[in-house]
This record gives sequence, structure tokens and C-alpha cells, in this order.
Amino acid sequence: MDPSRRLMKEFQNILKDPPPGITASPTEGNIFEWNAVIVGVDETLWEDAVLKVKMKYPKDYPAHPPFCTFITKVFHPNVFPTTQEICLDILRRNWSPAYNVSAILLSIQQLLTEPNPAANANPEACQLYIHNRSEYEHRVRQCVEDSWAQD
Repeated sequence: MDPSRRLMKEFQNILKDPPPGITASPTEGNIFEWNAVIVGVDETLWEDAVLKVKMKYPKDYPAHPPFCTFITKVFHPNVFPTTQEICLDILRRNWSPAYNVSAILLSIQQLLTEPNPAANANPEACQLYIHNRSEYEHRVRQCVEDSWAQD
């Protein structure tokens, strides 16, 4: 299937059956660039966070994964601190064309609450997560509060 057609079908599917706590749509005039919002899962550190994500799909999608970054500042072991690029195995070596927009965003939502210290994109966040959980939790709560102030 043509990449544009596939992305349009995925958009229709996400409108019809949106994943819990997630919205996503292509930017106006560019089916290959999407904006998404992930709401933090209840009863987790990220509860009530409103996190904006930019997804850039390659022209050969789904042969290759999208490039995903947080627009909202996120302090997390699997998010590069300077670029806010999301380090997630399904967006790299474990990519499969079977994944779709919903699956990617649900995986990012899950990653927030279940960091993978082995994929250390942010050494400071990783060290705090492992050795000083209370400080890590404080920094995450600050990100959650800051996420409410974004436009």
C-alpha cells in the first residue's frame, strides 16, 4: 500500500477508535508529519501529564519507522535531553511494518511508566531512576506540572 494511503487509513482508524489518553492527527497539508498528545496514565508518576509528540514519517513508511520526539519537555531515561527524541526499541531495531500510529503512541505511553535503563538516552535521568528514585520522581512531577502550562 502507498505510504500516503496507509497513513490516511491510520488517521481514519484513530478517529474511529482512539486509544485511551491519546489523540493524533497529521499536520495540515502533510500526511507525513503528525502531532499527537499523550495523557499520562492514572495512578502513575505521569498521571495528568499532557505531553505533545511530533511524529515524522519517512516516505518509505511502513518499511521504516517514524522519527518521534516530545515537544513537551520530558525528563526520562529513554528520552534524549537535548533533542527530546524518544529512544524506544520498536522505533529502532525492533521495528515492524505491522506497527501503526496507535501502537507506537501506546508504546510511548507505556514507556513513560516503565523506563528501560538499558537504553540509556538520558544518563542523569537513568542514574536518578536507579539510585535516587525520590529525586527522579520529583523531576517527573515537575515535568507533569510544566506540561499543563504549554499552549
